Amino acid sequence: MKDLLDGLVAKFNAKVDGDAGLRDELVGVTKTVLIELKDGTKYHFVLKDSKLSGVQDGGVEHPDVAIITDTDTLRGLLLREIGPWKAYAMGKIRLKGNLEDLARFRKFF
Repeated sequence: MKDLLDGLVAKFNAKVDGDAGLRDELVGVTKTVLIELKDGTKYHFVLKDSKLSGVQDGGVEHPDVAIITDTDTLRGLLLREIGPWKAYAMGKIRLKGNLEDLARFRKFF
């Protein structure tokens, strides 16, 4: 799972490098994202200086965005086998955070 997440981070960072508008939108934004899997596995990463840090094992207190799901759903989302709204409507994913952060996070990927 961590390999898939690392690939997503690399893709996002490459997108920022090639998109001046997105880079400008991220100036001054610092956000922490927690991914919590139902088997107890946790990962987190930080958006800072218009880049995502590498994916770190373990949780973090008071994340700006928290994604709670199971391994199969997260894998399906990362591989685009299921859409985020469908997963949400089916109760396979829970999101925590303010609406602005959730909207920002959604459009990055």
